[in-house]
Amino acid sequence: MFFRSADLFPLLYLAHAASIISRSQSYPLGPPTLGPQSKLVIANHYIAPDGFNRSATLAGGTFPGPIIAAQKGDRFSINVVNKLTNNSMLLSTSVHWHGIFQNGTNYVDGTSFVTQCPIAQNDSFLHSFTAPGQTGTYWYHSHYSTQQCDGLRGALIIYDPEDPLSYLYDVDDETTVITLADWYHVVAPVLTHIIEVGVDSALINGLGRYPGGPMTDLAVVNVECGKRYRLRLVAMSCHANFVFSIDNHNLTVIEADAQETEPLVVDSIQIFAGQRYSVILNANQPADNYWMRSLPNIDNATFNGGQNSAILRYKGASVADPTTEQTNSTMPLVENNLHALINPGAPGIPEYGMADINLRMMVNLTEGGVYLINGVEYKSPTVPVLLQILSGAQQATDLLPIESVYVLETKKVIELTMLIGLQESGPHPIHLHGHNFDVVQSAGNSSFNYINPVRRDVVSAGIQGQQMVIRWVTDNPGPWFLHCHIDWHLAAGFAVVMVEKPLNHTTTISNAWSNLCPIYDSLTQAEIGGANSYQEAENITTALFPNYT
Repeated sequence: MFFRSADLFPLLYLAHAASIISRSQSYPLGPPTLGPQSKLVIANHYIAPDGFNRSATLAGGTFPGPIIAAQKGDRFSINVVNKLTNNSMLLSTSVHWHGIFQNGTNYVDGTSFVTQCPIAQNDSFLHSFTAPGQTGTYWYHSHYSTQQCDGLRGALIIYDPEDPLSYLYDVDDETTVITLADWYHVVAPVLTHIIEVGVDSALINGLGRYPGGPMTDLAVVNVECGKRYRLRLVAMSCHANFVFSIDNHNLTVIEADAQETEPLVVDSIQIFAGQRYSVILNANQPADNYWMRSLPNIDNATFNGGQNSAILRYKGASVADPTTEQTNSTMPLVENNLHALINPGAPGIPEYGMADINLRMMVNLTEGGVYLINGVEYKSPTVPVLLQILSGAQQATDLLPIESVYVLETKKVIELTMLIGLQESGPHPIHLHGHNFDVVQSAGNSSFNYINPVRRDVVSAGIQGQQMVIRWVTDNPGPWFLHCHIDWHLAAGFAVVMVEKPLNHTTTISNAWSNLCPIYDSLTQAEIGGANSYQEAENITTALFPNYT
């Protein structure tokens, strides 16, 4: 099921590849990294990252898309050019810069029907923005229905020449970006109609294997004895979370979602869709090949035959699959044990329920597979929320979608408690656009921490019967999406919009932005894409959402 709006169906190293090489070859694959001022072409290409060949929606012609790399303080000017042609998938697009605050540039956040209309086929849109003070590991992806599940995902890194933790590592470049992704053999418009979507495979740096599939090449990450590497883990997943580990090696966490943390030694990390971690790998083991593992939370997941795996290869080791064995994790990452390194402490009075504005959201799942927040399903509006505001709407009751928009006063401490009610799905990774937040209570934990909690922009709300509590300050005017980062759940209604006052904030919006909606609204059903998707879904299962097209 797509967002139920009437019109939704109407460059330059495969840098994410972290020194990927074929097991039998010794040269890097893919194009170079893109800089902060670039053209990002979105087009359809056939790829077989796990051995199954299919057409995909790609940025820069690769999966994942090229890394966009910048230095602290750089201005971004990225022209997203839509060259999509395959009408079995969506033909319009958008790109969201996940984790970038977009303070003063809300209109280039890239969130379809919240901050903009999608970019139509053969059109383009220039995203021009700065990220003052922001450094760390980010990513970009489509934010138009479930399009990112067809492949439009890539890493975005802002390097800090004055990183306070740089003394802990020797190498931090495009070869140490590690992407973790789930992959699907059926196009997203078809899967969006299905109530329970299954993952076909999991990829590390764009390569993997699926059960019963061919023994395709796996990603290889090359290291040298005696060096310390900052691995930037990016979970660019549509659904799955992963437990990441490297045989015979501990990892030191120093960053969560572009926020420095006090160093914490672990031997495995559960990473949810949308989250990022930087970890220090000390290459202190004998020169050999070691399994890098990323176990997804999907049925019957295994490491058999190299599934859900990549290879850590020391300089001097033979070109061969590892023979290392996985051991039980004794130091898994526990979110409560992570603490912000810079200016720790949640805003406001350090007591539960004592923020300026206290919000409580109960999430339930209907028998028909629809998610409700406080009894309301998010249905994407036909007019973006930002355009509604710029057209004069001021109150929550004036803004669509009805009962899914929360208007918040400026300069207030917000405390959000999200509870997971009756449902069997989860855990649910929750992302807030335009901000990071302090996690004062992690899901599944009874204690609160207002003194030095982890600060991030995606947090697990847990499973049935659990809750999480976060705090932030409304210091960024505009509409910001709050949603589950499992794309299938977002499409099924798991979202709200937080609108921060003042609503009459001045910002210079380009003519190109103003033209997006008239162009998109003029598209025919055929020009939208996703042709015959419901009929194809009926051939897969009877467990479908109603056909709203």
